Amino acid sequence: MIAVPRTPAAQRTGVLHIAPIARETTSSLICRVGSRYGQDPSWLLGHWQWKNNQPRHPGGALRADAEVLFDTAGRAVLARLCGVDEKPLERALPSWKHGDDRLSEQDAEQAPQALWRVGGAVVGPVAFGCRLCAARRTGQAVRVVRYAGHWQRVCGRHGRWGLDADADQPLENLDLSALPEVVRAQQQWAGVERRARRAGVEPAEIFGLARAVVCRWWEHALHWEEEVIWPRRLHQVAGGDSSSNFDHWRAVGRDAVVFPEAVAVAGALLDPGTEELVWADSGVGRPRPLPEDGQFGRRLGELVGRPWLGPLVATEGGPLIAWKAAVIRRRRHSAVDPYDAEPWRVGADQQPPTMAALLREQTREKAVGGSGTNWRSTVPPEQRMLITNLIEAAQEELLQLRGTHRGRTADAAQSLLQQLSHSIDLLDQALRETALAALNAGVALHDVEQWAGLDTDALATDEGDE
Repeated sequence: MIAVPRTPAAQRTGVLHIAPIARETTSSLICRVGSRYGQDPSWLLGHWQWKNNQPRHPGGALRADAEVLFDTAGRAVLARLCGVDEKPLERALPSWKHGDDRLSEQDAEQAPQALWRVGGAVVGPVAFGCRLCAARRTGQAVRVVRYAGHWQRVCGRHGRWGLDADADQPLENLDLSALPEVVRAQQQWAGVERRARRAGVEPAEIFGLARAVVCRWWEHALHWEEEVIWPRRLHQVAGGDSSSNFDHWRAVGRDAVVFPEAVAVAGALLDPGTEELVWADSGVGRPRPLPEDGQFGRRLGELVGRPWLGPLVATEGGPLIAWKAAVIRRRRHSAVDPYDAEPWRVGADQQPPTMAALLREQTREKAVGGSGTNWRSTVPPEQRMLITNLIEAAQEELLQLRGTHRGRTADAAQSLLQQLSHSIDLLDQALRETALAALNAGVALHDVEQWAGLDTDALATDEGDE
């Protein structure tokens, strides 16, 4: 248990009226209260008895996404400091009641209790707010940290994008003044959100799927010669020059840069007409593999302003092909498929890495001098595409196994085993291709043997054949 001694100055409560900002973290409000009284936020901490230490990044810096949970007495203290009733705080602060089941009331007579947590583990994604909006609302251009999904990050009034608050980096916002299409996309999202609710889909789920799709494109886009839109936007959010620290800006600017495409894809996936295109591509009553230049891919490419994108995404793996498979299964089978209970959910393995994770990976790579994971960057694009296609073909076949076998038990079993065998062959081929790519990139033969579980002599033979 950690207790901060009270100071005489800390006894002066309720002198000023300090209102919370919608969806603000309680920790952010405490910081603003301290600033309003002209004091460091730590000046206020002596009002509570702390159960643990304030969260920090590995390097020791305090986390901007830290959150505070109070017991009943602790909440009453903050309300007095703000000079407001508890009801406005309860309405505005999503974490206000989260301390009830984590803090015991048995020590309430000794001191109000408080507990530090990380905001993302309490309510959800945490982002920086717009300081100009804070100044307009409170009269002070101070930092505000609030809970906001990736579809809530644009400040249209001031042309700002709120960055994730969980990363150890100094920027709070990106300037969107040269990117009006990002601001327009935020306005268009309101219509998509209404359509999602009418369709019985949670807006957060449809945006999460669309974002996962475009973030996957973002990773492939480095090898798309025709792609000129995203490099231009990245250049703008970097203040006019992203080349000086390209990898850093690709991590920091990704979500803002791809936001218009994410909104467009979300709207497309909600459109019944889009499902008809997927159904037509699947062969309708005569099932067939999805074509490389299908109607769905062409339409999606047009919607995101890239007519050439169709063949690249028509058979794209990951969350998009999982969604298409769900659409096809629903159309082919009248019974409800238990695997489609939540068709909009994106699996953990398909979630795009966070900005914080990307920055941490860059730090690790620099620390080891560019060795280890960097060998992938030396693999030719053609070989990467071959490996990707093998894995996605196997994934597609496995997805199609669900509920597709009918008729006599023996015939169904034979068909199932044949398809499983073919999927395993595709995955084995992908494994060998990946191992050969690692060898050609300079990874030690012994290491590849351990990672892949393949015979060293066989790998060396394959390498020689290549």
